[in-house]
Amino acid sequence: MENFKKRKKSKLWLTIAPLYIFTLIFVGGPLIYMVALSFMSRAEVWGIVADVTVENYTKILEPIYIETFVQSFKLAFSTTILITLIGYPFGYFMAKLSPQWKKRMMILIMIPFWTSALIRLYGWIIILQSNGVLDKLLMGLHITDGPLKLLYTYTAVLIGMVYSLLPFMILSVYSSAEKLDWSLIEAARDLGATRWKTFLTVTLKLTLPGLLSGVILTFVPSMGLFFIADILGGNKIVLVGSLIQDQMTKGRNWPFAAALSVVLMIMTSLMIYLYRKITHTKDLEGIL
Repeated sequence: MENFKKRKKSKLWLTIAPLYIFTLIFVGGPLIYMVALSFMSRAEVWGIVADVTVENYTKILEPIYIETFVQSFKLAFSTTILITLIGYPFGYFMAKLSPQWKKRMMILIMIPFWTSALIRLYGWIIILQSNGVLDKLLMGLHITDGPLKLLYTYTAVLIGMVYSLLPFMILSVYSSAEKLDWSLIEAARDLGATRWKTFLTVTLKLTLPGLLSGVILTFVPSMGLFFIADILGGNKIVLVGSLIQDQMTKGRNWPFAAALSVVLMIMTSLMIYLYRKITHTKDLEGIL
């Protein structure tokens, strides 16, 4: 019996070992290198100098870089709020559809992922540009008198962020709402609870894990999706991701780019940690 258990454990280890090795080499290795690189210095001409320093982190405290982090946080917060307002009711009511319509809606949500994100964003340029599709539609309906200047603005970047990340919120809420016991909602209504009170005490509580998952899946990526800001913002909206890219390509200051990446990684890790704490059963009971 003991030999059987040992053989079983050895087979299990042989199955899991490749996963651990892959993670250490392709995930842990680059992270360790990035952290080590953030404490080095940029060479005067090319490359890096292996002198341990914290200058890269103290440089982040300069007002111009602090403002970049603040602007990225504001955009991520605004994006998450809009996505929540649109995605939560969409995912909730999608879960109440018939099985046939659920499949149809799922296909409609997944279709955009079949096309490159860059191509879809360039499609938004055609829509938002002056005398574009949106302008002609609004002027045709006599809502506006002239072309709107939406492209290369904060609004255009916000639209691009919401468009790109909205499916993640919808699918997260849908996965929780689909498992919802609808008899509990009917029981609350039968006991005299109003629709609003039923939503707050039953529906929201049971779908909160999906909602929080959607918040993480939208807030964290929106902090670093610099290509959306570059395409729809015209380099007028500078995010942390854009700053890291500029330091690596134009400034060739890899240590400072690594320090920015480490700080961004710490911020996103804190968000994930808070999510794990909040979604714990006892924490949920304390909140609701």
